Amino acid sequence: MADRTAAVVVAYFSAGPLAECLEAVVSRVDQTIVVDNGSGDDTLAVAARWPRVEVIANPDNTGFAAAANLGFMAARAEFVLLLNPDAVLTTSVAPLVDACRRPGAAGAAGLLLGNDGLPQTGFQIRRLPDWRVLAFECLGLNRVWPGNPVNRRYRCHGFDYSRPSRIEQPAGAMWMIRRSVWQACGGFDSRFWPLWFEDVDLAARMARAGYQTWYEPESAARHSGAHSISRLEPGDRRVFWYGNLLKFACGHFRPWQVRLLGGAVIAGVAVRVLLETLAGKGGRAWSGCGKVVGFAATYLLFGRAPGTAVSGGGKVSD
Repeated sequence: MADRTAAVVVAYFSAGPLAECLEAVVSRVDQTIVVDNGSGDDTLAVAARWPRVEVIANPDNTGFAAAANLGFMAARAEFVLLLNPDAVLTTSVAPLVDACRRPGAAGAAGLLLGNDGLPQTGFQIRRLPDWRVLAFECLGLNRVWPGNPVNRRYRCHGFDYSRPSRIEQPAGAMWMIRRSVWQACGGFDSRFWPLWFEDVDLAARMARAGYQTWYEPESAARHSGAHSISRLEPGDRRVFWYGNLLKFACGHFRPWQVRLLGGAVIAGVAVRVLLETLAGKGGRAWSGCGKVVGFAATYLLFGRAPGTAVSGGGKVSD
């Protein structure tokens, strides 16, 4: 197990990109696992084309975190590559393995290239967010003023994508993690449902435990991105993104910072509704906003939401 590699691909309505992903990965790792989250398309049929691919078929959408945990539990390898179904490996994963073998390493991320062949800057490598970063995100300041100092630091503007480096937060689209570290840190927290912030949370808990994460550009993949997110209704996107942002804040920030973020969410949603209404988007502008404001108000008043504070990750077992 110590020298073996595995890939875990979490799929959700991924029949379109999955074939190219699997074609590229099956020959580069010892074990390939597809965890399907109740897709209603031909995802399972596509995965079945490869006899070596092991499939875990969830009847419903358990969320990215829970599905990834199932894949890690099924992995018979120390070095497990978490790979999006719209990511296509173009190199060996050996450089990632070598980076993971460094003393104190939790894992390593490779170079993600867009369809234009350029590094996906601002996405694949970020610093772990503090409350200021998330407040700027909620208020829309990073959209109207992307060059502000908080955003530039968070998105690692000026990062040299040609050189190996220690990093804080890799993109989950191509992230190799030592299985023993995943286990020691409690795995992905399934309360981040269905997606968003589960990878940030695990990276933060790994860093808090004293582990290091590396960037290794000699391993690379072509990545399209957002194929599953596009299936979500705009209102659901708001509810899931803001809700998981505040759950993350509860696990990693002080109560007064969580309160400020609750207020920032309410203010940011109000501004978005106003702008979209003026733009003539009508009822779509209000979709999901009432629910977001409702739970954000609880965080604003109490610095937490009963039963939703995240502290230490979800429990996993072998």
